[in-house]
Amino acid sequence: MFQETSWWAAVLCRAHSVWQAYDSTLGATSGTFAGSAMEQRPLGSQGLVCGAQGLGCMGLTNAYNVTESVPQADVIKLVKRALELGVNHLDSSNIYGPPSNEALLGGIVKAERDKWVIATKFGVTFEGSKCGVRGDPDYVRECCNASLKDLGIRTIDLYYQHRIDAKVGIEQTVATMKELIEEGKVKYLGLSEVSAADLRKAHAVHPITAVQLEWSLWSRDAEKDIIPTCRELGIGIVAYSPLGRGFLTGRYTDSSQFAEGDFRTTLPRFQQAALKQNLVVMEKVAELAKAKGCTPAQLALAWVHHQGKDVFPIPGTKHIKYLEDNVQAFSIKLSPQELKTLEEAVPASKVLGERYGDVLGLERLSQENYDR
Repeated sequence: MFQETSWWAAVLCRAHSVWQAYDSTLGATSGTFAGSAMEQRPLGSQGLVCGAQGLGCMGLTNAYNVTESVPQADVIKLVKRALELGVNHLDSSNIYGPPSNEALLGGIVKAERDKWVIATKFGVTFEGSKCGVRGDPDYVRECCNASLKDLGIRTIDLYYQHRIDAKVGIEQTVATMKELIEEGKVKYLGLSEVSAADLRKAHAVHPITAVQLEWSLWSRDAEKDIIPTCRELGIGIVAYSPLGRGFLTGRYTDSSQFAEGDFRTTLPRFQQAALKQNLVVMEKVAELAKAKGCTPAQLALAWVHHQGKDVFPIPGTKHIKYLEDNVQAFSIKLSPQELKTLEEAVPASKVLGERYGDVLGLERLSQENYDR
């Protein structure tokens, strides 16, 4: 669990006035959540403040059971509801789509740009059916300019390198990202799926605000090295797929539930044999959730929140109801014994299958980043 340090106390003091200013612009929330907007707090130690829980936007334009895009009118309602709830941190990427995830979000947020924290990424390329990476200076600049255009904004709040390019020293990539800050195109820097060693190198070039990594009850590899390093350096942790790509919701019990083209059909953990074994783990989570009086998804998300105030999960959804359910998870309190029982119910040794596999090459890229 996260232990408060002197840098955290200092950041809290600096951020207090920012929180008050943000709260004054948020306004009253609607529906069942009146007066209970998401807590705003520092992400990392460089001055960025946002909701303690964000919205992962990948699924709005591709990846999960999407044969065609979510209707724009539905996305507008979802994103506006997110802001009402204090979920003002939107996470996108230049590779999410088609259609362009960035362009979709840009058309929605520009009317109230100052209320949003917009995060996006560069660095992953598609070479045929495989993923590749690029981190050379020209490519970084090209991607940033394209993202600014698609988002329709002047400055990206949090700009990540999506995967690390081993052929280009991370110092060179981050030096270029630093130049983007100096030019006013980016405010804060982030890295995704980075090793502890590369994070130290990058942080020495320019302070890194956040590291994005997969962290959930059934994906805990990052706890070995990268998370302790983030905490040592005062770097915020953004947890993607905190619900195990939907598995921890309990709604998926058979691989036939995934439509053709669904990203999960390529993942080892969602193949039928692995899914069958992993459901044994899921049943235990469901039992504990029932005893707690919440949904399995809320319990799994509450577990992520209980890992520390430096952890900002970004669950994705296309539905307002699930968005609201996810926000409620932030208020669920778990005792040390409940946390222990939950973790014992989902031991890493019982989760079958790699996170990505070799279909897209992402398992190789992610593992290489962790191993360097």
